[in-house]
Amino acid sequence: MEKIFDNTQVAFALKSDTELDRAYFLFKMIANQPLVRIGTAVTNFAIKAHLPVEGLIRATVFDHFCGGVNEMDCLSVVDKMFTKGVTSVLDYSVEGKEEEDQFDAALKMTLKTIDFAKKRDAIPFAVFKPTGFGRFELYEKLGNNEKLNEEEQIEWNRVVARFDLVCKEAHEKNVSLLIDGEESWMQDAADDLVTQMMRKYNKEKAIVFNTLQMYRWDRLDYLKKLHEQAKNEGFHIGMKIVRGAYMEKENVRAQEKGYPTPICASKEATDINYDAAISYMTENLDMMSIFAGTHNESSTYTLMNLMHEKGIKSNDNRIWFGQLYGMSDNISYNLADSNYNVSKYLPFGPVRDVMPYLIRRAEENTSVAGQTSRELMMIKAERNRRKGK
Repeated sequence: MEKIFDNTQVAFALKSDTELDRAYFLFKMIANQPLVRIGTAVTNFAIKAHLPVEGLIRATVFDHFCGGVNEMDCLSVVDKMFTKGVTSVLDYSVEGKEEEDQFDAALKMTLKTIDFAKKRDAIPFAVFKPTGFGRFELYEKLGNNEKLNEEEQIEWNRVVARFDLVCKEAHEKNVSLLIDGEESWMQDAADDLVTQMMRKYNKEKAIVFNTLQMYRWDRLDYLKKLHEQAKNEGFHIGMKIVRGAYMEKENVRAQEKGYPTPICASKEATDINYDAAISYMTENLDMMSIFAGTHNESSTYTLMNLMHEKGIKSNDNRIWFGQLYGMSDNISYNLADSNYNVSKYLPFGPVRDVMPYLIRRAEENTSVAGQTSRELMMIKAERNRRKGK
């Protein structure tokens, strides 16, 4: 298959020279690890001290990686990307909330994005995080098979009710719903709950999607067991396949608590695991739908080749490719240009509430080998191409 991801003209068609320069400046900053650490500390301090830094954050890192402060604010970005065939997943990226009223607010916002998506071809998916709907400790306790006390059980019932309400709404409005993956020590309870929702709402096709983080060596087995269950009980499986976002945290905790790390022994092992899951799912498309969330060109080509070999149309609705807004435009826009289904995760929310997400993004970028230098290389190539005109 021809290599398409080096076409920077297609990749950056929507970016003005000024936006391209800003992207170059940002990734140059992110490439500098000490700078990211200092910037993170200063930003955290400024926000906690209520210093007037929101305008600066908004004009730089926020506008590059986020769609806006609310869902209406995102629409200009959504519509602009859709002119090139790239769709959006509106992601309310407010993290680390622990109160019931905040969970209800996240529920309300997720229902709103489902309604929003129902009315727009440019938004085929809605999304939420399990810990957006309930306390981390509750999932953790259940995952450890610990008994909940009466109060916790009532609290957990509310979490289940939130999940059910959102999945029911997605099913009724025919909007696919992605449920993000989180840390392994809370994931078992989330997995069980999402499977419950799949059994209920995925009878005709995949509406509810769970997330498999393939840097975990046990996830392929998990997928195969789930497939057996789906065959026995008659439901479809929707899966977002990603590599994973909590590696350092996972390894540190495993070491501290003295259990074997759930993370693959090497980057290569993770890559093999990722491609194996994609391959398994393309073999079983009669019961499965894939959302391949990856910034890895090699894995993207692997899936494209599998589709080609199996005679699966590039725009088959059971296979989607996903990247984060502000990253890997060379993959997203060139895929869309070749008629594949592509969706960008478009985070939104009040600037100060979205900062934990943005900081995580910057830290991930510095730790993912080659990601930032690849971004810089592509931007540089496009700047040179434009100057050479």
